[in-house]
Amino acid sequence: MATPAAAAAAAVTLAGKGAVLTPAAVYALSVGLAGPVIDASALQRLSNRAPSPQGTPGSLRDLDLATHESRAAAAVLLNKLLLTANDSSSALVTVATANALAGSLELAAALPLATRDEAAVAAASAPVAVAFAALIDCCATPLARVADAVAALSCEAARGDATAFDVPASGDGLSDKDEADVGADIKMLLLGSKLVGNGGGASAAMFAKVPAVNGALRESVRALHKKVRVELNAPVKLGKRDASGTGEGKEEALMVLATQLARSLNAMCKQSVARARFCAGSVAEAELREKLAGGVNVDDLKGMLDKVMVDSDAVSVLRGVYNYLLKFRDFLAWEAAVAMAVIEMDSSIEKPQAAGKNEAGSSAEKAQAGGEKVKGDRKSKKKTLGKGTSAVLALLREHATDGKTIPCVNSALIADWGIELSLLFDPKCPKLEFLVEKIKEIVESNEVGRLPKIPKGTRDFGREQMAIRERAFSIITSVFKMHGGVALDTPVFELRETLMGKYGEDSKLVYDLADQGGELCSLRYDLTVPFARYVAMNNISAIKRYQIAKVYRRDNPSKGRYREFYQCDFDIAGVYEPMEPDFEVVKVLTELLDKLDIGVYEIKLNHRKLLDGMLEICGVPAEKFRTVCSSIDKLDKLTFEEVKKELVEEKGVSNETAENIGSLVKTRGPPLEVLLELRKEGSKFMENEGSVVALNELEILFKALEKANALDRISFDLSLARGLDYYTGVIYEAVFKGVTQVWNLLSHLRLTCYLCSHLVICLLYTGHRFVLPVFSINLHFKIHCLIYWFLTCTILFLISKHI
Repeated sequence: MATPAAAAAAAVTLAGKGAVLTPAAVYALSVGLAGPVIDASALQRLSNRAPSPQGTPGSLRDLDLATHESRAAAAVLLNKLLLTANDSSSALVTVATANALAGSLELAAALPLATRDEAAVAAASAPVAVAFAALIDCCATPLARVADAVAALSCEAARGDATAFDVPASGDGLSDKDEADVGADIKMLLLGSKLVGNGGGASAAMFAKVPAVNGALRESVRALHKKVRVELNAPVKLGKRDASGTGEGKEEALMVLATQLARSLNAMCKQSVARARFCAGSVAEAELREKLAGGVNVDDLKGMLDKVMVDSDAVSVLRGVYNYLLKFRDFLAWEAAVAMAVIEMDSSIEKPQAAGKNEAGSSAEKAQAGGEKVKGDRKSKKKTLGKGTSAVLALLREHATDGKTIPCVNSALIADWGIELSLLFDPKCPKLEFLVEKIKEIVESNEVGRLPKIPKGTRDFGREQMAIRERAFSIITSVFKMHGGVALDTPVFELRETLMGKYGEDSKLVYDLADQGGELCSLRYDLTVPFARYVAMNNISAIKRYQIAKVYRRDNPSKGRYREFYQCDFDIAGVYEPMEPDFEVVKVLTELLDKLDIGVYEIKLNHRKLLDGMLEICGVPAEKFRTVCSSIDKLDKLTFEEVKKELVEEKGVSNETAENIGSLVKTRGPPLEVLLELRKEGSKFMENEGSVVALNELEILFKALEKANALDRISFDLSLARGLDYYTGVIYEAVFKGVTQVWNLLSHLRLTCYLCSHLVICLLYTGHRFVLPVFSINLHFKIHCLIYWFLTCTILFLISKHI
C-alpha cells in the first residue's frame, strides 16, 4: 500500500513515462507532504502561446474549498492537462497554466483557463470531484485492514467467541469472497489465543456481523479505488462530445460509489461503538466503565448520512462522505483504545513484552540457571493473546504511550490513547503504512497454521480408492489391449493455439498457464484433441489407440463433476468396412461393463441421420435441427411436457410439430423390433433419404451384435439426441438401472476426420463443435474415426458403491 508518508520521501512526478498518479500521492500533495514536478518531456509538449482567457467551467465556479481540497483538485487538473497534451498533439495546453498550477497548487491560480482545450479538459475531467474521491480512497483503504485488526483486539478484550468468524468459502461463486476473507484474516490474527472461544465468554452474536459488515467495506473501497485510479490517469479525449456532460457523468458515478461507501461506514461506526461499549462492560470500576461506554456517541452520526444521501451537489456529497470517514476513524481509534485499556487492566492476561523486559527476563533465567534462587520467578499461568493480536497490540501501545511504562489506566489516559491512535490511522502518519503491512504479514505468515485443504473440484485417492482405481484400470486396459489397442501418452499441456476454438462455449473452461519460455500453453481439456494433433503430426493413416490420463476443466464442481479427473479413451482411426468400427466399440463397451460388474446397465443407441430424418418428417426447419435436438436431449431429465414447452416457447416450434416429435421420441425397445417397425410399409422414415441410410447402417450393426451375443444390452431409443454438428453417425450412451443409476456413464459418436494434402479438419466429441488448426500432412483419403471415452470418476464411484 502506497501512503502519503511514502510519497513525501520524494516529489510527485506528473505525466512522466509510466508514471501513475495514485490517491496517496494526491493526499500527500493536498497536505503539503510533497510537491509536484512536471516531467521534462511532458513540459516540452505544452504550448508557449499567450493565454486567451476562457470562461470558467461550471464545475469550478463558486467553489468554497479548504486549502487541502483546493490543492488536491489543482493536482488532479494539472495531471489531466498534461496527460491530455501527451495523448493528443492537437490539444492546446499552455506552459503558463501548467506552471501556475504546479507553482502554487491552488486551483484559483489557473483560473480563468488559457485556452478552449484547457476549459474542455477541466469540464470533462471533474477535477474537484475526482480529488475528493482520491482523498476518500487514500484514507479508507488502510482503514479497511485496520478495522479487522481492531475487531480482533476487541474480541480478545471481550473474550468473545471466535466461531463468529467461521465463514465458509464455497469456491463456486455462491459465497461472498470479501466476507470469507475477513473471517479468515481475523481468525489468523486470533490464532493461538487463550482468551477467545471460552465457555463462559461473550456470545458470538456481538461479533457475528463483523465478517459481513467489514467485507462490505472492503468491497465498497475496492469499487471506489478502481474508479478513482482510472479517473486520475486517463487522458481526456477532446472531440465533439459535450465536455460538461461528460464531467457531470463522472461526478454522478463517483457519487454513487461514495454513497455506497458511506452506507458501509455507517454500519461500521455502529458496530465499532457497540463493541467498545461491550468491552467497557467488563471494567469493574463503575465510574470508569460509564466513561468508557460514553466516550463516543453514535448519536453524533445522526443527520450525516441523510445529508449525504439527499444532497445533489457532487462536491457536497463527496465532502460529506470524507467527513463521515474521519468520524469512523475516530470511532475506530476509540474502540482500539478501550480494548487496549481492558486488556491492560486484566491481570490474568499476559501482555506483550517490550525489548527491555525481555532482556531482563532473560537475565533472571540465566541467574537461576547459575544456581541463584529468584524469588517469584515462577510464572503464573496467564492467558495469552493470539500471535497476531499480540503483535498489533504491541504496535498500538508503542505509538499511544510513546514507549513509556503505563503507570495507571484512567479515563484521561484512555482519551489520550484515542487521540493518538486516531492520528496513527491518518495517512499522514508514517507509522500507518508499517501497521498495515504488519497486519498483512501476520495474516500471511500465520497461514501455515491453517488446516491444509485441496482445491474445489479435486480429490485425493487414499489406499482404498487406489485399490479400486487400480482394479478398474486393469480391467479397462486388458479389454482395450484384447481388441488391439495400443497405448499412447500425450503431454498434460498443449500449445494454446492447438486447444483454442475446439470446444465452442466450453473454451472458457480451459485452464491457461502463465507464459513460460515464450510459449502460450494450456492444460488439456480432454484427450481427443491431443490425439488428433498426434495423428496429424505423425502422418498416421490407421490406428487403434487407448489412453488413460487426467484432464482439467475450469468448471463449477458438483456431484460427479470434477475439475481434475481421469478419462479413458479408445480410438479407432482408419478405413474400414461399414459399421465395423461401430460394432467393435459397442462390443468393447459391453465387455468392459460386464467385467467391471458395477450394476445392471443398458446402452441407449440412435443414429444422427435418423434423428435428422425424424425432425424433417415432423416439419422442423433444417436450420432448427440442432437447437431442437438440444431440447430432445433433455428428455432423460425432464418430462415431455416440459420439453414441449421449451420447444414451443423458446425454440419457435409449432404446437403440432412438437406433438409429432413427442409421438416419435417415445419409440424405443429391442433394436431389431424397433428397426422392423420403422421400416414397415408406409413408414415415413422409408421416404426420407437420410433415414434410409441410417436404418441400413443400423441393420448391419444390430445383426453383427446379435451374432456376438451383445444385442440384449442395447435399447434402440429415438429420444437419444445430440444437438451438435459434429455427430455424423451412431450415437449412444450407457446408463445404469435402479439404485446405481446416477448419471450417464459415457457418450459416443462417430467422427469423421477429413485428411487431405497439408490439411486436417477433425470433428471430435468434446461437447461442442471445433475445428483443429491446419497441420502439415500428406494423406489423400478419408479416415473414419470412432472415439469414445469413459468418465473414470463415475466408474470408480460405482465400483466403490458396489463393493
